Amino acid sequence: MNAECLWSAAPCRRFSSPGLRSPRRPAQEDPFSLRRTPGLGGVLFLLSLVISLLPAAHAATAPSHPFACADYSQGKVFVIDSNGSIEWEYQTASCNDLWVLPNGNLLFNTGHGVREVTRDRKVVFDYQSKSEIYACQRLPNGNTFIGECNAGRLLEVDPSTNIVRQLRLLPEGTDGGHVYMRNARQLSNGHYLVTHFGEQVVREYRPDGTTVLSIPAAGGPHSAARLPNGNTVITCGDMPGGSRVFEADTTGKCIWEVKDGDLPGVGLKFIAGFQRLPNGNTVIANWLGHGQFGKAPHILEITHDKQVVWSFTDHKNLRTVASLQLLDVPGDVIQGQIIH
Repeated sequence: MNAECLWSAAPCRRFSSPGLRSPRRPAQEDPFSLRRTPGLGGVLFLLSLVISLLPAAHAATAPSHPFACADYSQGKVFVIDSNGSIEWEYQTASCNDLWVLPNGNLLFNTGHGVREVTRDRKVVFDYQSKSEIYACQRLPNGNTFIGECNAGRLLEVDPSTNIVRQLRLLPEGTDGGHVYMRNARQLSNGHYLVTHFGEQVVREYRPDGTTVLSIPAAGGPHSAARLPNGNTVITCGDMPGGSRVFEADTTGKCIWEVKDGDLPGVGLKFIAGFQRLPNGNTVIANWLGHGQFGKAPHILEITHDKQVVWSFTDHKNLRTVASLQLLDVPGDVIQGQIIH
């Protein structure tokens, strides 16, 4: 059974664990033996029988996740608590990449920039660009990695917003356009993983700009992250063949995939950001833009065998969730311990 959060004037949550079954009665038990069971014993037996017949969704619940997320079309960053209530929000623009740093600050893109904000909304880092920006990442050395879409530049920027390193994927003066690049990450080996949305390919680049690996990503890749085993998780959407999340091995071959239609009763729209959890589950941001608002959950947690174990829906307060980070998963994002 797919879990889904349904919202009304007063938000409520219901979660279920797929495959959960009610306890079976012993084979020798006569379910109609109440007629031979007098007094209190009969009442207790009837109660246990009724409980055993209840749907599995009422027998146990899966835990909720507190999380931070970016709402692209509303231009807001949210922190949502484990009850599904908005705990904190910040107004920004066109945000679709977000990190919760170890100090509690939030780092995110702002359409044409990257900003770090404290929980009391003080801006402590603010890089601005003429280019559209869809990617940011805090590095172990304290600098910030930024991907400039139109300019086709991968930048390393110090805390004073000075560019200390750059890699041009496009010649200077070239405008790659709105769909040249979406998410990008600097890897622990110094290479760069870049989603080329318009070209429908994910490439790994060396610091000198040469290509190490190309992974076909039909449907338009939005986000990509490298796993500890060397595999790569990629999300796609909007173009033909999109609305999917898949894992490719070290050669670029797809070895696991969840696409629209694989989850009964749940529509996958534009899968944008994601997080791979330590237990192997994948949490995806189901972006509901381009006419899809209100037609599906915002967030889904999917097991390796394609079961939904948690989802989040709040069509009253959120519109197009593009990036997320769960707050109950331990790990230092700066050290690459959160795969997102």
